[in-house]
Amino acid sequence: MRQLHTIGYEGSVISDFLATLNALGINLLIDVRDVPISRKKGFSKARLSAHLADVGIEYMHLKGLGDPKAGRLAARAGRYDEFRHVFGAHMLTDTAREHLAIAMESARGRNACLLCFERDHTHCHRSIVAKEMATLAGFELQHLGVRMGAHSGLKPERMRQPSGALALVG
Repeated sequence: MRQLHTIGYEGSVISDFLATLNALGINLLIDVRDVPISRKKGFSKARLSAHLADVGIEYMHLKGLGDPKAGRLAARAGRYDEFRHVFGAHMLTDTAREHLAIAMESARGRNACLLCFERDHTHCHRSIVAKEMATLAGFELQHLGVRMGAHSGLKPERMRQPSGALALVG
């Protein structure tokens, strides 16, 4: 079964983020942020794309898979039912469906990873996107987290969780 990864960069630095992706052989990062701008150094669209290119990872931004502002505000306030309702309605739009099809086609035959900000995938819309991709295209999901100090040479097998369900969460 093909794997699809997800990752959030909250609390990380760009060097650890890149090392984490490299350690797992990620070769396509699909940015599913509505607004790909970040206050964290290196994570805004242009700089992130350049950093990824430097390590041989393709970058793709699919705005149509981003969480609309109302959904982000609800999630930030801890209103997760409202967040899921807003994002669920958004996923029915033509743009979201079109970008979902692009994401599935692009991830086929690649070691792809969906990107958003939140470290905890359970409260992030990327989990909803990933689950939809898994349902429609048969991907097996693996949620990642950025390991502090990953850039210092940790080997992938030392970063995996024993269950295999989660990797690099720390």
